Amino acid sequence: MTRQTIPAVSFNVMSDQDFPFLEPDHLQLSDDVKSLNESSIRVAMSRDDEDEAALELVKVLARGGLLNYAAPDESKGGKLDVRSVCVIREQLSYESSLADLMFAMQGLGSYPISIAGSRDLKSAFLPRVREGRAIAAFAITEPDAGSDVASMQTTARADGDHFVLDGTKTFISNAGLADFYTVFAKTKPELGAKGISAFVVEKQSPGFSVEERIQLIAPHPIGRIRFNSCRVPSSNLLGREDEGLKVALTTLDTFRPSVGAAACGMAKRALDEAIKYSKRRVQFGKPISEHQAIQLKIAEMATKLEAARLLVYRAAHKKDRGASRITTEAAMAKLFATEVAQSIIDEAVQIHGGAGLVRGATVEHLYRDIRALRIYEGTSEIQKLIIAGKLLSE
Repeated sequence: MTRQTIPAVSFNVMSDQDFPFLEPDHLQLSDDVKSLNESSIRVAMSRDDEDEAALELVKVLARGGLLNYAAPDESKGGKLDVRSVCVIREQLSYESSLADLMFAMQGLGSYPISIAGSRDLKSAFLPRVREGRAIAAFAITEPDAGSDVASMQTTARADGDHFVLDGTKTFISNAGLADFYTVFAKTKPELGAKGISAFVVEKQSPGFSVEERIQLIAPHPIGRIRFNSCRVPSSNLLGREDEGLKVALTTLDTFRPSVGAAACGMAKRALDEAIKYSKRRVQFGKPISEHQAIQLKIAEMATKLEAARLLVYRAAHKKDRGASRITTEAAMAKLFATEVAQSIIDEAVQIHGGAGLVRGATVEHLYRDIRALRIYEGTSEIQKLIIAGKLLSE
């Protein structure tokens, strides 16, 4: 994980204090995360072992109070503020995609418990998530069931006061690190997507195992997990039996704008690095920032980034104002922000020239980090189908 350290330039999640959709508390939160980046996140990221770094980052996030936003305490009147989640992810991803991932998974893995878990499940798991004492995971993807959830093969059958799970999940973030997994399985296979239920499965459950850790192009704890007659107490069922798809879609719908926010943070870092490099790199007798070709790139990158931010925070704002679903807005935000971020980072590498290809350079690792965001939590192609389906059904 060791990479070349390039000090981050000054960054605020908003370009000015009047950025729409955000309140003063969000501005303060952005500053708080920035301070945490500078004081603790970089120290945790200096660890060579990816798993050790990931676990330490969760502790840092907990000490900084950020996990209270990922899994708010409903017993004290708290509720998930999607804009806060977006602000945190945008700022964290500016510094570390791994820190962003660990924060996001604490929210994604625990939110189904928040919206569908019993009082006992909430009290057993959510405080531990907030305090960094339990690592969460969200397990829906399978070897033959990615975007096509209806083709899921993992099953769960009732057996007395337990359910017995059989099947395999793959590309599961935090596989091998997580203390518990929110797992989706078919309780009525003949009903397809309408027969899916959700469960909390702890790592010590009989019949549960981590089959494989998968190496990606960027640091990311991820792997394949297996359920072999895995026994789970019936009390670990989330919501009603056969209504797990609703739990999954509500969770993804809620967190999807924050994927766009993470993309914006990476894109902003790439833009800042490109500007900084263009001012010091001299060619043909002057800094390349004075060449019109570079100026045109910078202008396009900045404009695309601001447009992406507006889409992201518009979707989050709508959810925070009480909308039950933000499916179309969330899809637009994730689609546009992740695609735009990919292009901005690519241009940043181009502006750096050969220096942008050096292993460990900031724009080089951003180039690897950004690619997954166009795939996980729904590919860009799926987002387009969601948007088109909504428009054509009106």
